[in-house]
Amino acid sequence: MAARSAASRRTAFGLIGAFFAAGLAGASPALAAPQTVAEIALYKGADRQAVLEAGAKKEGRLLLYTTGTQIKPILDKFTQKYPFIRLDLQRGDNADTARRIMEEYNAGLYQADGFELASEGLVLPREQGILQPFWSPEEENYDPASIDKEKRWISVRESYGGIGYNTDIIPPAQAPKTWADLADPKFKGKLGISGSPSVTAHWTAIMVQEYGMDILKKMQAQDMRVYNITSRALANLTVSGEVPISARASNAHFIESKKNGAKVGWVAPGPVAVTDAVAAITVKAPHPHAMMLLIDFLLTKEAQAMYQELGYDSARRDMKSPDAPSQKIYFAQKPNFFEEYEKWTQLFDATFTRKR
Repeated sequence: MAARSAASRRTAFGLIGAFFAAGLAGASPALAAPQTVAEIALYKGADRQAVLEAGAKKEGRLLLYTTGTQIKPILDKFTQKYPFIRLDLQRGDNADTARRIMEEYNAGLYQADGFELASEGLVLPREQGILQPFWSPEEENYDPASIDKEKRWISVRESYGGIGYNTDIIPPAQAPKTWADLADPKFKGKLGISGSPSVTAHWTAIMVQEYGMDILKKMQAQDMRVYNITSRALANLTVSGEVPISARASNAHFIESKKNGAKVGWVAPGPVAVTDAVAAITVKAPHPHAMMLLIDFLLTKEAQAMYQELGYDSARRDMKSPDAPSQKIYFAQKPNFFEEYEKWTQLFDATFTRKR
């Protein structure tokens, strides 16, 4: 009897020891498999890729909200890589998409898995708690400034707002090299700027923060014309020579125009505003495994090279273009974004629009 009791105790202790050893060794991956959107989005296990693929095969699809029409080759590459995922797109501009997602969440409709959208369009959804923080093994390759402080998005494509000009009218040697150069009297009557609120707010913020309020008074004397058109449309006017100098021009637009034979130049005159599109996942994504596979893919060197072929720049530190600006400002990352945005927009309007 005593022998049996001792044997039973040894068996029990052996089972307990084996149990703890298995737990310490992490020998039960099934128990540790992520289940919720948050767990999936933040999962860092060594089997992460296998976990995401297995989950995505069960999900079978994902719905992406985006403004991009030109990114189709990149998305096609993703679906070739993961043919078991049906990728559906909901396209719209930044404001409409932000409004749509908030209306859906207020109504309890959770159909969007994530975004490839301008960060400024996601500021309000971010503040409303619609974006889920996530982790990607690719993020260590990115400029920290391009990542939301709480890791709710990462920049996947970006361009920079510098100065563009027509080289037939303004020879490169005589072109403005700094923001302050725009106030040179020799450029009076030759300047134009898009009246888009994001353009005017960022431009005004940079000018004032770099040179003080006096720079705006000097710019008033330049007869700079405000065009109620997009930056791309204004770039076209610079290409044609109607607007010799674009006071705030996207490098992507001017690089594209130059490739097509236009006689234009572009310069980063100091700190420049970043126009970006970021990847993000929603807190109630119906297909979180598939969405995280997409985010990971968009951040890879392969996808980033495809973005560059389309004329965009990359925030990856190992893929900087030779003419990338040294000072980049991600305005959507700043505290009190909406208050600052309104302040700079109103200041621009009071200085350049209402005075006319």
